[in-house]
Amino acid sequence: MRFVPWIAVVLALTAGCGQAGSGPEVACPAIGTRIGIGLTVPEPAGISRATLEACWGDQCVTRPVDLMPETAAGPATCSGTGPDSACGVQAVPTGGLQGFADVPGLQAVPIRVTVRFDDGKPHTTVVTPAFTEPGGPACGKAGPQAQLVAGADREIKPR
Repeated sequence: MRFVPWIAVVLALTAGCGQAGSGPEVACPAIGTRIGIGLTVPEPAGISRATLEACWGDQCVTRPVDLMPETAAGPATCSGTGPDSACGVQAVPTGGLQGFADVPGLQAVPIRVTVRFDDGKPHTTVVTPAFTEPGGPACGKAGPQAQLVAGADREIKPR
């Protein structure tokens, strides 16, 4: 009988769990999020590589941007219309390039970003990275990221 008081304490402490209004439990994915800056080059004529420099406060980080062919979802193909049917799409090249530079220590504050392509000329803009929510708002925030796009003149702007 000495255990009865402890059981009562445990029951009293957990009585509020799962009450109405507390919302459903959310299953959050156990995935990582890269911290850094993405770059898209829709018209890459003459571009095969890029280097990115990100500066905030008194810190600057220089990283290569591994540019790869950009793709988009192609037309969907389906095998049937019933509940056992399946659909799929293939990635098709867009003609552009895209890449991502990991930037250790990146902060969610305004940063100055300079991108240099093959010709070495600097293209600069200011962007504020934002925290991502890879599992949705209920799963919390993950590392900050920013996305940039290069225009026809190679000017860089936030996406």
